[in-house]
Amino acid sequence: MYDEADRKKLILFGIAAGLAGIALFSMLLFLFRANQDNLDEHKKASNASETTNGLADNINADLFSQLQLPRDNLNGAAPIENNLPIENVATNNNNANASRPLAPPLLLPPAPPPPPVNMDRLKKQGCVADGILTGYSPENMQFIELINRSNCYYLHRAIETWLTPPDFSRAETRKKLITKKDLVFGMFIAEALDTKASYYNEKKNRDFDFSKMCHKGTANAWGEHTCRPAFSSEEYRDYVEQISRKAINLGVQSFTFGQIYWQEGSENQYAQEIIAGIRSYAKENSADVIIGAQTGSITDPQYLKLFDYIEGGVGIDGNGNIENGPCLSRRGGCWALLWHKNYANNANNVLLHLDWTGIPSDDLDIFARMSRAKRAQTLERLYNYFRGRNMGFMLPFFGVLYKNNGGCYGPEKKYYSPDNAYSCKDEDAINQIMK
Repeated sequence: MYDEADRKKLILFGIAAGLAGIALFSMLLFLFRANQDNLDEHKKASNASETTNGLADNINADLFSQLQLPRDNLNGAAPIENNLPIENVATNNNNANASRPLAPPLLLPPAPPPPPVNMDRLKKQGCVADGILTGYSPENMQFIELINRSNCYYLHRAIETWLTPPDFSRAETRKKLITKKDLVFGMFIAEALDTKASYYNEKKNRDFDFSKMCHKGTANAWGEHTCRPAFSSEEYRDYVEQISRKAINLGVQSFTFGQIYWQEGSENQYAQEIIAGIRSYAKENSADVIIGAQTGSITDPQYLKLFDYIEGGVGIDGNGNIENGPCLSRRGGCWALLWHKNYANNANNVLLHLDWTGIPSDDLDIFARMSRAKRAQTLERLYNYFRGRNMGFMLPFFGVLYKNNGGCYGPEKKYYSPDNAYSCKDEDAINQIMK
């Protein structure tokens, strides 16, 4: 039998044991719940990480698409040989296998607008750098390095649109590789379209229809499925508006309309509206732009003064000489010599260059067949002649040659380059002239 003292001890023991059990249970329950909370938090973090990583991958994919650089270049991979590693990538064109049109990649945020254009300096240090931002040259990095060590201030036709809509992602990448400061970049708005080209109309959320941009009667004017565009086409005006605005966002400051008499209507009524639109957009974005055109034999002062400059070739002969009349004698019609008073007196500024289209009788082909000494002499004489008349003579840094021209050439027989790495070796003479 238990006495009263033993009974009290047993009761106290039971209470203590019960409290210990409750405490143990509570501790285990706390640990379980804490562990579960940790698991939940880990799961949430894991899901968030997966979502973030997925988003980052998408952002990076878009960024690399815009920059047109492979992912390996993040780690400092060298360009492939002498070319930029950006040729075989998606462009602004639609994906033919997609179920719906794909909008082109957006440009990176625009940089602050460049300084105003210095027209006097432009006429002294203008360079024909055809397509340097759009990959016209087969050796892009070599071309870029040539410009980086040049005395150029203005890169004429840096964005080329002959039969090809401009790829601004590619142009942006190349522009970043040009380290020479305070350059003025030009864009050529060509008088030649590919009617089967694919390019996205951002305003109307569909592809442009290039076949609706053509002047009547100009089908296949430049080869199969090509034409000459017409300002009278709303589709073409929308296209010009889009590409000019994107170019301004990129920092392009000079716009040249190719052979504008073929793009205009019969009454020359559209250029004023189109030019006003380009100037208005530039002003809204605090950008200073100049607008020019290949005006040919147009003499109307009211029309010519719509442009900041008129532009054309000089028509040299085998000795580098030029003619004094208003038209080149050896060409049909009137191949206008724009420094003649008929045109120059009615224009704001005149810019001249060695003309090129890839035929043996063009200026650049004649020039490439001269001796190296004769080429240097010809360029210096033309430069000084036109500078003495307050006109600009732009020096040749890239152009197309006849494939069997027989003279000096650049990276391929069909291209001219003054680069000392190639056979013409006119680079030093050209830079000395501009110096």
